[in-house]
Amino acid sequence: MSNSLSQMTPAEIAASLNLKPFQGKQIFRWIHQKRVFDFDRMSDLSKDLRARLAEGFSANQLELVRVSASPRSEGTRKALFRLADGETVESVLIQDRERSTICLSTQVGCAVKCSFCATGMSGYSRNLTPGEIVEQALYLLRDEEMGERTPNIVFMGMGEPFRNYDATVAAIHLLMNPDGLGIGARKITVSTVGEIKGIERFSQEDWQVRLSVSLHAANDATRTKLIPLNKKYPLDVLLAAVRAYVERTGRQVTFEWTLLDGVNDSRKDAQELIDVVRTVKASVNLIPYNPVAGLGFNPPPLERCEAFRDALVNAGVTATLRKERGQDIDAACGQLRRQHVELAS
Repeated sequence: MSNSLSQMTPAEIAASLNLKPFQGKQIFRWIHQKRVFDFDRMSDLSKDLRARLAEGFSANQLELVRVSASPRSEGTRKALFRLADGETVESVLIQDRERSTICLSTQVGCAVKCSFCATGMSGYSRNLTPGEIVEQALYLLRDEEMGERTPNIVFMGMGEPFRNYDATVAAIHLLMNPDGLGIGARKITVSTVGEIKGIERFSQEDWQVRLSVSLHAANDATRTKLIPLNKKYPLDVLLAAVRAYVERTGRQVTFEWTLLDGVNDSRKDAQELIDVVRTVKASVNLIPYNPVAGLGFNPPPLERCEAFRDALVNAGVTATLRKERGQDIDAACGQLRRQHVELAS
């Protein structure tokens, strides 16, 4: 895996092969701009260089096993990838008119085990490398006619990004590289369930990448039931870290709130969230729950979701109610999960 060029910058590629800087950029562009992983197709490289590449390096680490298109949500596709060690991960592309959003995974499985999320049901295996993270986007964009547009990137797939901090940051830099996809920092969002050390480190980064915090409850009793990590980092600790982040960076955070029927969708829950947002520079993204068999949760009726949103908006909180896409192919938020290799074959 260390010889995979997909996770190297142009300078690192050049240094690894003792090439001139422009040659490192050529190879990087083939992989990241043109999404070509076959050295023989890299036509502006010399035959000798292509032979050297084939002998000691690989252009990619993932194998695309299957792409599932949603019949109900046009433009939504879920990709299943097999890794070199036989593990699998999923990621999602959502097309909405001219807007494209790619949801990337950072881990195989997840150890956080939020009670309403499918990803943690089969446990955690390992972190992904920067190349394995970035290649998810490269594969999903292979057949897309983007023109001058760039996609939005959200690290909200399988895993907790801040438990794979270094690889996540390296992947972001690769995605932003102007010789690759050239995605602007403000079009990239990292979502954490509340890893304090990760939030603290993230506040030190010199960029405009956005931060999202999966809140889901504004009191410790409910949040601990939903998110076991809340025992280690209760709300007062989490919110102090978020305030410090906002103060240091001057950037607004987004609170993610999955609406669960009878759990966190009442007027009281809305008021608790309003009280929290008033102390933090934040907007709120409301997500009606996407059902996962065996977990025992349900989405609230649409009227209650809208009433929850309206309560926030009427209190002066910037809040949106997400229209979910991809439920029919288990591609919506909270529905990605590990699959056995046998099923992927």
